[in-house]
Amino acid sequence: MKKYLELMRQFDLIKSIKPEEIESYLSEGSCNITEYGKNNIVHFVGEFCSKLEIILSGKVVIERIDESGNLMTIADFYGGDVLGGNLMFSKNPYYPMTVTAKDATFILEINKDRLFQLFSDNHEFLRSYLEYVSDHTVILGDRIKHYVNRTIRESIISYLDYERKKQNSNIIKLNMTKKALAERIGVQRTSLSRELAKMREDGLIEYTPVSISLLHKFFKDCVRIMV
Repeated sequence: MKKYLELMRQFDLIKSIKPEEIESYLSEGSCNITEYGKNNIVHFVGEFCSKLEIILSGKVVIERIDESGNLMTIADFYGGDVLGGNLMFSKNPYYPMTVTAKDATFILEINKDRLFQLFSDNHEFLRSYLEYVSDHTVILGDRIKHYVNRTIRESIISYLDYERKKQNSNIIKLNMTKKALAERIGVQRTSLSRELAKMREDGLIEYTPVSISLLHKFFKDCVRIMV
């Protein structure tokens, strides 16, 4: 229990809840800590969302399979990130995509009744919750818009533009294998390699095994597909 409480103290969303309160909620069952092994499914498509989940450690991804059968990673979530934050209060509170633990993962679950009570009694928690949900709803919506129903090149450009903003550089460092990058974009590895080669021939990028450099022509295509 102590190691979980120490993990929780790292995250802004949970800091406003006193450790003794969390212990009490865990004892009574309104909160729970669940462990998922690597590649375990956290939520299936269509599963009802009935609780707020805060990732304490590990890595969780949202995935979808496109019409060609390719696995697409829409978003990654790590310690301190939230699942179901806005979904559980919608009129259709069902997970639209699969949620998978990519590493051994621990998640704090807060049921809906306890969550409402925290909103009423702990305004600092409410403020942190609203800030998190507002910021990340925009980010996730943007990611989905940029990856769904796009050509391979458009998906690659959207991903690279996202990483350019995130890394604040026109030289994108690649911290994953080409197979993992293909899954992130939602294409086969061979299709990714072929399209990257075409983009280099067309003067959009230069790349090495560890980085991709964005050239002037890349930004012209980026503006075109982002509108």
